[in-house]
Amino acid sequence: MQRKPFDIAVIGLGALGSSALWQLSKSGKRILGIDQFSPPHTMGSTHGESRITRLAVGEGMDFVPVVKRSHEIWRELERETGQEVMITTGGLLFDSGGKSWSKHGSEGFFARTVKFSEEGNIPHEVFDGRELKRRFREFNLEDEGKVYFEPSAGILKPELAVSLQLSLAEKNGAVIKTHTKVFGVQPISDGGVLIRTNHGDFEAGKALISSGPWIKDFLPAPEKSHFKICRQLLHWIPKNKDFFELGKTPVFMWGFGENPEDFLYGFPSLDGQTIKMASESFMERGHPDTVSREVTSEEQLAFLKEKISGRIHGIENRIVDSKVCLYTMTADANFVIDEMPDFPEVLIASACSGHGFKHSAGLGEALAEQLLEKTTKVDLKPFLRK
Repeated sequence: MQRKPFDIAVIGLGALGSSALWQLSKSGKRILGIDQFSPPHTMGSTHGESRITRLAVGEGMDFVPVVKRSHEIWRELERETGQEVMITTGGLLFDSGGKSWSKHGSEGFFARTVKFSEEGNIPHEVFDGRELKRRFREFNLEDEGKVYFEPSAGILKPELAVSLQLSLAEKNGAVIKTHTKVFGVQPISDGGVLIRTNHGDFEAGKALISSGPWIKDFLPAPEKSHFKICRQLLHWIPKNKDFFELGKTPVFMWGFGENPEDFLYGFPSLDGQTIKMASESFMERGHPDTVSREVTSEEQLAFLKEKISGRIHGIENRIVDSKVCLYTMTADANFVIDEMPDFPEVLIASACSGHGFKHSAGLGEALAEQLLEKTTKVDLKPFLRK
């Protein structure tokens, strides 16, 4: 087999791609990273100032070792760069006390979170709405509501994490091509991968496709149907002084109805002036290139009325900024890691199903280890599709 210019190429340099590229760059191999934009950017799923991280992941016990490893890597990234990537604020999960609510395909999400926390030896507390109001006056949870508090939860800075990982990868010798649109990948007769782009072709021994909502562009028709693209709205709301202070008020998640979209989550913002809040939508949209990136005033008003009203204290009844990001979902909200059909040189890593960033460091490391044919530190078997 003729030696290819690159040993491994990573297509898509968001949460997973930037993590995998950094880890691969430590190997001494010839590594290529490609992105159609210039990451970090605002077109995919890895932007908006902050992401929640939590160790007790109610979506499934299989995720817990991945996020635990991710926390270790975030701290490694901070030591290496001198930049703060993860802020430990503590995290709150609320259940309004009605019928058990689902999230990301997990029925009984609150009870599952508590169960996995106990199984994973994760420090936590469980108390009621009265105790919540005593500790955190920002929240108007029903007295009979349930509260899970995890001290180790907190905030990740997605844009900074991506930027630092890509910078370190380049420092280690990885080649990064931005504003480079990949039109397709195809096998080479003597082995390897031909990557066709708007800036010419590239050859590599193997490739990882971590292109987020653009994953469907690379898949044959039957596999495309396993993924759906969902448009999400992020909002920034002015807060009153002494409410939602960074370092004092935990991040939070709140399920208040039977529908998976009866849900609210939020963060004290990094600017100290606002609180960032969002819900989730699981309505299927079209191609990510055609999804509307504008948030209408009607959408903002609906969020204030349907999600916020009567639940949150210490904020103004207006939105000063909104952004759109995308979820790439599977039916069971699981991740997908698999070889391209009939093309084992190409590994697919998508979708993250709306809860991927907190896992991205550990998952990116494991993907790199798999591509380098090493034993992975976390078990990828639960995410493999065969």
